[in-house]
Amino acid sequence: MSSPARFDRGHTDDLMTFLTASPSPYHAVANAAERLEKAGFRQLSETDAWDAGTGGRFVLRGGALIAWYVPEGASAHTPFRIIGAHTDSPNLRVKPLPDTGSQGWRQIAVEIYGGTLLNTWLDRDLGLAGRLTLRDGTERLVNIDRALLRVPQLAVHLDRSVNTDGLKLDKQRHMQPIWGLGEAHEGDLIAFLEEEEGLEHGSVAGWDLMVHSIEPPSYLGRDRELVAGPRMDNLLSVHAGVAALAAVSGAAKLDHIPVLAAFDHEENGSQSDTGADGPLLGNVLERSVFARGGSYEDRARAFAGTICLSSDTGHAVHPNYGERHDPTHHPRVNAGPILKVNVNQRYATDGSGRAVFAAACERAGVPWQTFVSNNSMPCGTTIGPITAARHGIQTVDIGVAILSMHSARELCGADDPYLLANSLVAFLEG
Repeated sequence: MSSPARFDRGHTDDLMTFLTASPSPYHAVANAAERLEKAGFRQLSETDAWDAGTGGRFVLRGGALIAWYVPEGASAHTPFRIIGAHTDSPNLRVKPLPDTGSQGWRQIAVEIYGGTLLNTWLDRDLGLAGRLTLRDGTERLVNIDRALLRVPQLAVHLDRSVNTDGLKLDKQRHMQPIWGLGEAHEGDLIAFLEEEEGLEHGSVAGWDLMVHSIEPPSYLGRDRELVAGPRMDNLLSVHAGVAALAAVSGAAKLDHIPVLAAFDHEENGSQSDTGADGPLLGNVLERSVFARGGSYEDRARAFAGTICLSSDTGHAVHPNYGERHDPTHHPRVNAGPILKVNVNQRYATDGSGRAVFAAACERAGVPWQTFVSNNSMPCGTTIGPITAARHGIQTVDIGVAILSMHSARELCGADDPYLLANSLVAFLEG
């Protein structure tokens, strides 16, 4: 995989499989963990004592995963090379009292999660996925991957101005999906899920549920050089990170410890126990140092030599809105990963970080591009600045250029996922 990059349809096919199997952050980390276990990694419990052994390890917490590989000969102060990503995507999430309705329609009460493009959820066949927490404290993943819900748009006959004045959606009144006819009864949705999962009635005590489009990812275009699919922001990076970490595990000569940090809650600020602004990554890295007999001095030395690539999707130049982009920076799909730069620290990249990424792409034979926002447009942000500030770790923001970011269905180049994975392998190899 670290040989000069060439388009590998198998990698993109596998990404599409991963996207389909991961309708929620909880499914994404479960699928990532399964892939890492097949590569020889083993899960650690945060409540157990950790040993100093070598090899691949990972920790799961909610919708987050931290995985790392300790090579032979690693010392307590061996630095880390981290790939950072996030597992969550903007969507509609089920409220604590979900059963509602109006005008003879049964509906599900949802809350808007993250900065989603609301109109992309209209008139789309939707499933339901997430996790159920049972009364005994165990958790069960659930995925109703069939046409269960729909958010119906108002007919043009009843809104003649929609095509001239634009669509105006009220998040509370207009985004509640329908799922049947009749009167709403408290407990109907959870009772339905208990039946679907073969659980006893009343056994579910809590839930974290969200809707998803059931339309599978697909190749698009005359020459099938594009991919359309859900949750590319940012499961595309999670998938590439898992592939890269698995590829370098077992390498004979690593002078650092490769790490994958896949966080939840990036889309709403990262402030949670599973988000990048929480203590999870720092705790795992410190415990890894201390398990190898290290001191606080060893921890400080390891962190000082650590580098993180924060991998998230970015904006490809849009053919219909070229004026929204910086006039001298036009990232294109299938032209390789992008280096994301913002001098106001919405991205963490600086000149030395640019050199690190350029060197990795050169070793992998991967082309790369630069993204910077138009000065007249606000710039988004990532886990990059959070990681840099919270842990004092040099961080570089990168990713893949896509269209329709935060849509229920996004668009990328079919080559770019593989090119990104190759660059991540080269970075982890060092």
